[in-house]
Amino acid sequence: FPDEAAFAESLPAKDRLISIQSVVIDSQDRLWVLDAGSIDQGPILDDGPKLVAYDITSRTVVEKIAIPEQVAHRDSYLNDVRFDLRRGKGGYAFITDSSTRGLNSIIVVDLASGESWRRLDGNRTVRPQPGFLPRVNGTPLMVREPGQSGHPLAVGCDGIALSADGSLLYYSALTGNHLYSVSVDALIDRKKSDPDVARTVVDLGNKTTASDGLAMDAKGRLYLTSYEHNAILRRNTDGSIDTLVQDPRLQWPDTLAISRDHYLYVTANQLNLLPRFHDGKDLRRQPWYIFRVLIDAGPVNR
Repeated sequence: FPDEAAFAESLPAKDRLISIQSVVIDSQDRLWVLDAGSIDQGPILDDGPKLVAYDITSRTVVEKIAIPEQVAHRDSYLNDVRFDLRRGKGGYAFITDSSTRGLNSIIVVDLASGESWRRLDGNRTVRPQPGFLPRVNGTPLMVREPGQSGHPLAVGCDGIALSADGSLLYYSALTGNHLYSVSVDALIDRKKSDPDVARTVVDLGNKTTASDGLAMDAKGRLYLTSYEHNAILRRNTDGSIDTLVQDPRLQWPDTLAISRDHYLYVTANQLNLLPRFHDGKDLRRQPWYIFRVLIDAGPVNR
């Protein structure tokens, strides 16, 4: 999608799709793609990082917003994105920078002006949790490249989700078990300093697992993937956490999406079976799956 030509390497980086890390359909039925602009998580290509919106029916570009190099640094890795179209003239997008070589951050994009800026740059809550070692299928997840000694995986903020009323942005590190929230009002206020924004951060405690994707339903419940336990959890409005589904086929559940007919969709990307974790051996097995489970709520409509 939209066609093979959109990925043609002969095109300038600003005009082609390079590495699509997140896909979100907004409340206006536009399909937004977040292009990390980075191949194999290497340095960002000049003019590569961008948000692109498509009309689903015509498959034509209706919006394109470049993320400049002072926001998406050379070592950045733009990971996940959420939208709130009720704020400002055209709404805002919120992006996690999950860089493993630079500062982690939450990036804010004003969709009307195209301006973007970094928030919580290098704050401890967006960095990997110190001393945390995830266990997948009962085994510590270590980076084991051929000919090198193993070391723990360490990745900062990854999944994000907006609260049902749009007042809070939830986020967590990929390697960490704590959930955090931050004020959206503070994130979008250019007059506030980063310390001002950091003072609105709340540590919501141990969510019992490391997570990749997050999603919020219209009833204010937060869904969390548990790549450690091949599961999807649900955090209720009182803070309690239930296991919604657990299945060995959920090998590294990642991106979550909720449809209007009350299905929760999840991708299983088998990230833990990549060669980098197994001395160069690729243990992934095709086909690739998208699963769904029926829930009792629709998506947050912002």
